Amino acid sequence: MVWKKFVILGYRMLFVKTQRNMNSLKMWMAVWTGICVAVFLACHPGKSRLEEALEAAGENRSELEQVLDHYRGDSLKSLAAQFLIENMPCHYAYAGKELEKYRRYFERFPPCAWRGPEFVRDSLLEVDGAFCPDSLYKVYDIHVIKSDYLIRNIDQAFEVWHGQPWGRHVDFADFLEFILPYRVGTETLSDWRQEVYDRYNPMLDSIRASADSTDVLAVAQALMDSLSVGTVYFTGLFPSGITVGPDLVEWRSGNCRELTDLVTYVFRALGIPGGCDKMLMRGDKNVAHYWNFVVDGEDSTYFASIGQSSKQFAKAETYWDPKGKVYRETFSLNRAMRDACGRDTTDVPPVFREPLMQDVTAAYAGKINRFLRIPADSLALVPHAGETVYLCLATRGTWVPVGYGRFEGDTVRIDNVQGDVVFRLVVCRKGHLVSLGVPFLLEKYTGAVRFFRAGEERQKAVLLQKFKEDFQAHMVGGVFEASDHPDFRCPDTLFAIKGRPPRLRNVVCLPDKGEARRYVRYYGPPTRHCNVSELAFYVSAADTAALCGRIVSPPGVAEGRIVNQFGNVFDGDPYTSMDYREPSGGWVGMDFGRPMHIGKLVYMPRNRDNFIRTGDRYELFYATAAGWESLGEQTAESDSLVYKVPRGALLYLRDHTRGSDDRIFEMVDGRQKLW
Repeated sequence: MVWKKFVILGYRMLFVKTQRNMNSLKMWMAVWTGICVAVFLACHPGKSRLEEALEAAGENRSELEQVLDHYRGDSLKSLAAQFLIENMPCHYAYAGKELEKYRRYFERFPPCAWRGPEFVRDSLLEVDGAFCPDSLYKVYDIHVIKSDYLIRNIDQAFEVWHGQPWGRHVDFADFLEFILPYRVGTETLSDWRQEVYDRYNPMLDSIRASADSTDVLAVAQALMDSLSVGTVYFTGLFPSGITVGPDLVEWRSGNCRELTDLVTYVFRALGIPGGCDKMLMRGDKNVAHYWNFVVDGEDSTYFASIGQSSKQFAKAETYWDPKGKVYRETFSLNRAMRDACGRDTTDVPPVFREPLMQDVTAAYAGKINRFLRIPADSLALVPHAGETVYLCLATRGTWVPVGYGRFEGDTVRIDNVQGDVVFRLVVCRKGHLVSLGVPFLLEKYTGAVRFFRAGEERQKAVLLQKFKEDFQAHMVGGVFEASDHPDFRCPDTLFAIKGRPPRLRNVVCLPDKGEARRYVRYYGPPTRHCNVSELAFYVSAADTAALCGRIVSPPGVAEGRIVNQFGNVFDGDPYTSMDYREPSGGWVGMDFGRPMHIGKLVYMPRNRDNFIRTGDRYELFYATAAGWESLGEQTAESDSLVYKVPRGALLYLRDHTRGSDDRIFEMVDGRQKLW
């Protein structure tokens, strides 16, 4: 890898020194290319990567050789063509009849958004049947790509790189990885660059004529601002795992993966060095996560997501989610990562066999980036000398590798890790992950390691949920108000929510009923969308029959839309809810028709059915050095479960009746602390 770093460093230096004089740049590039070829041949007396790729092309070799011949007199484009071809054996598209069934989810969502993603999913299931990814097959680029397609992509990429004012601050290495590639994932090959360029390039006319025209970050932000105008159709209910393709630029639908791809296509078409950063598994959830990054002229990373409320690019080290490890998707194969994990595919987790990514954890962790060191005496199973050790995160009762290191001397060494995440160390032997010991927490700010070792002593544990409900936090700061006026001027405050609602059904008995009022409402926090599942009002704490009345809501807001479904708040179903469409000012309440005293109120947060549900069958586990040990099954008779659990243990609650989201946790001061 030394020769490659040498080559890229040289090109970066040349580009910076000659960026305003392209003739001088080309002259020096020709000289530097001659030097690089000599260095390469000296370091690689055997078969080159380019020759290996050409051999892998088989009958398609002549198409790739036509591309190399076409650029033989242009040093930069020749290097770009070699870069693409050398890494092409790793790239493929999925094909098969099922692919169109998959794409229809994202195409149909925008016109049917008012009916919700559930309607789109269910209607397509009824018409098409379930999507079957196993029937798809891979078509490798190296076997099918045509010379005219590759030449067209290379020329268009160079044209936008040289033609945009900010291109002078995009070095050759970033150009190769983040502007030149013709695909972002496993989508069907298509001519997308020119169409996307023509559609979005005019959005940058104003900044192109301003003093910020050479500022990559300013240009990226201007583009993100323009992209964010209009609706983004976000959902996590559709099938996933396959790249939809450039039609996402028009459809603007999907989960974080699809919305990140949308922005990546536009960035690439306009010559902005950005793309996709990701967590192979979120530190506090059961899924991977994706977002967009951009690299400015100083090689600093900034991040943003079109589907989130804050779409401003911010410095990487300010990213808030618990991460553990962060990677940047690349077109090039990370050969150093592949070689470090080994070539024996049975003893290497799939994600590290042909890794098209770079480890950028250090950029996101900043000053709290950690070099994890676990001594052998902390492990139940000691690895072999030099054995690769994998760092894992939890998901639905299993553990997924997200990083790797080595066992050297008497210590496991894994570099670049961010804390506030629970990990487990494993080795991969004959295709199976073998645990090395109990899970542990890496403290975010101190770097201390705390192992979850179950003690002999048992403690009482009252369990209220199996997975973190983000909507619990959405009610903090909300207030219940009473008034004699439908516009709630001069209201009486009945109760203010000061902490996350701990359970599904939360009861508040009011010691002082105050004056009788005709109108009562729940007013959402000033900085969050108002959402709530159920409300009920009672005359006294002893009453079991809730007061009835007419639903009231903010004036001018129509009911019956996909959001603002105020009727859900009083339908008696805790698994339907309202979500006010504006980020503040939302409320919902009741007109009793005459003044009434309120002695008790009940509220339920919006939720995804992850609280304890009466009648469901649950099983609780605790972590041992070898895996999960069951603490028994229970059928819930209320909205809580009671167990005796080992003190200090890491726990995991599974619902055998319904749902797929459950999460690891520990008991702290008698409450669940979900990780």
